[in-house]
Amino acid sequence: MREYTYQWNPNTFDDPDEPILKITKSSFGSFQWCPKKYYFSYFERLPQDTTEAMIKGTVVHNVREDFFNEFDVKKAEHMSFDELVQYNLGLHPIDDYGEIYQNIATFEANRFIEAREMETLDDYLPVVNEVMLDAEIVIPQNINPKIQLERDYIVHLQGIIDRMFIDDGKYVPLELKTGPWKDYKLTGMRKELSFYKLLVENAPDAVLEAANIDRNIPITHWGWYYPVSNYLQIEPVKKSSMTAVFRGITQLIKAYENFHNRGEDFDTKYYYKTCEHCSFKELCPAYLEGQFL
Repeated sequence: MREYTYQWNPNTFDDPDEPILKITKSSFGSFQWCPKKYYFSYFERLPQDTTEAMIKGTVVHNVREDFFNEFDVKKAEHMSFDELVQYNLGLHPIDDYGEIYQNIATFEANRFIEAREMETLDDYLPVVNEVMLDAEIVIPQNINPKIQLERDYIVHLQGIIDRMFIDDGKYVPLELKTGPWKDYKLTGMRKELSFYKLLVENAPDAVLEAANIDRNIPITHWGWYYPVSNYLQIEPVKKSSMTAVFRGITQLIKAYENFHNRGEDFDTKYYYKTCEHCSFKELCPAYLEGQFL
């Protein structure tokens, strides 16, 4: 695979010694949220403020990974529900997120008992537990009917898949989120899981083998888990969401083309409620102008 970067210039694409565009799930989501924020964060590499939500997310994700690394199916096999809850809690630390851990412990106790009753304990643990994948995909010039690129491009995808489970012989990636569930997040979640599906389907064989992923096992469903809200959703893969990711990547590439070839800045998406919490608000013309509206 070629080298990759956020400081990408599409005019160097034909030079094999020059890097191609790097796109992570986080950078893609940032561009979808606000192209100008993406520019400040990824292109300019300006530091962002560290928030409590970011700290919580990092801690809980690490704890979740450790939980599955330490969980002993044989030890838990004959435990009652209450014993399972206590066993699960014992695999979590004592810190500021005890309420989240209580919800997770109860959720996992229920899931374990269901697997035991269905005689599927062999599939209780995830087959993938926090793994980073890299892949290259082709973005055709005309894949987005609303945006014409100057040529076909190859881009580099990179992302960390929280977990993947086996269900009925198929892979089910499951994303963990540490905030509260809101219905408006549905579209974004589907795009995130679409990004993971693209990673799995396009990663080189050596990358998949290192991650213990079998290319011959398809992803037919995906899901997300919000322990704060005790919310779990598993659904069939949405082809429309896969299409939306390709079109979103096209928008990102077009922003680079416009920036380098036409001198156009990355667009802003001003909304006072969310922009108020942006680390780059004092650098953003849209925010500064918005204060006087």
